[in-house]
Amino acid sequence: MSDVSPLRNAVRNGSGLKRLGGTWGELLAEFLGTFVLIAFGDGVVAMAVAALPGSGRAQTSTTIFLAAGDWLLIAWGWALAVALAVYVAGGVSGAHINPAVTIAFAVRRKFPWRKVGPYIVAQVVGAFAGAALVYLLYYNAIDAYNKAVGTGRGDAKGLATYSIFATFPAPYFNGNAVGPLVDQIVGTAFLVMFVVAIIDMRNTAVQANLGPFMIGLAVAAIGISLGANAGYAINPARDFGPRLFAWMAGWGQTALPGTVDGAFSWYFWVPIVGPIVGGVIGVLIYDWFIGDVLDAKARLAESTPPGRAGGETPPATEAETSVPETRTTPKRRAA
Repeated sequence: MSDVSPLRNAVRNGSGLKRLGGTWGELLAEFLGTFVLIAFGDGVVAMAVAALPGSGRAQTSTTIFLAAGDWLLIAWGWALAVALAVYVAGGVSGAHINPAVTIAFAVRRKFPWRKVGPYIVAQVVGAFAGAALVYLLYYNAIDAYNKAVGTGRGDAKGLATYSIFATFPAPYFNGNAVGPLVDQIVGTAFLVMFVVAIIDMRNTAVQANLGPFMIGLAVAAIGISLGANAGYAINPARDFGPRLFAWMAGWGQTALPGTVDGAFSWYFWVPIVGPIVGGVIGVLIYDWFIGDVLDAKARLAESTPPGRAGGETPPATEAETSVPETRTTPKRRAA
C-alpha cells in the first residue's frame, strides 16, 4: 500500500498540475482559509457563551457578557482567527476569505470577475464547514447552557447560543434594519481600506510577512470600536455559511430568515448587502485619497531626473556654457 496521497501522486506525475496551480487550487485555499476563520472565530464565541459558563469557569452556569472581558476575548479571538486564516491561504489565493474583499478587488484591483462567483462559493462552503466543526466540538456545552436557561434552540432565549454562529442587531435599534445596515457598511469599508493599505507596496506596506498579523489587528480594532451594534460580521460568508448551518441545526427562523418576534425580522440580508457595499466604498475611498496620490507621485518620480525638483529649469550644459574661441588677427608692425 502506497503512503503517497492521490493528490501528491498527481502532482508528482504531472497529472492535474494545471488545475491545482490555477483556479481550482485557489478555491481549495479559499475554502480552507475560511474554514480556519470560522473554526477559531465561532469557536471563541462558543467558549464565551457556552463552554466557560458550562464548565464552571464563570460566575454561574448562565453568566455571559457580564463585563467587557468577554467582548475582549471575542474580539481578540476573531483577530487571531483572521490572521491565521490569511497565513494559511495567502500564498495560494491571496486569502480573500470574504466575498466583500473579493468583489472590492474585482472592482478596483484587477481581480478577474470570472473568479468572483467561484471564490464566493468556496468561502461560503468553508464557513459552513467551520461552523459544523464548532458545533461538533461544543454541542454538549450549547445544550447544557440552553437547559440551564430553560429554552430551546428556536425560542427567543435561544438567541444566546445562536450568537455563536451568526450575527443579529442590538436591541436599541428596535428592529429597524437601517442602523445595522449602516454599521455593516462602515465597518467593512474600514476593513477593506485597512487591507488595501497594509498590502500596498507603494505605501508603508508591512514587511517580513507580517501582513496577515496586521490584518488581524485591523479586525480587532473594528470589533473593539464598532462591534456591538450588529456583531461586526463585515463578511457575508462569515455570517451566511454559519447562519445556514444554524438553521439546519435547529435554530429555525432565528437563523433564517433571521427573525425573533418582537425584536427583529428578516435580518439575514443585512450582513450580506452591507459588507458588499461597504467593501466597494472602502477600496474607492482608499484609491481616491491615497492610491491615486501614490500613483501620481510614482509617475512624477519616473519622469523627473534624479536631483531635480519638478518644474525646475534644467541647468545649462557644459557645451552651452563654454565660450567659443575667437581668433584675433595680429597687428602689423610698423615698418
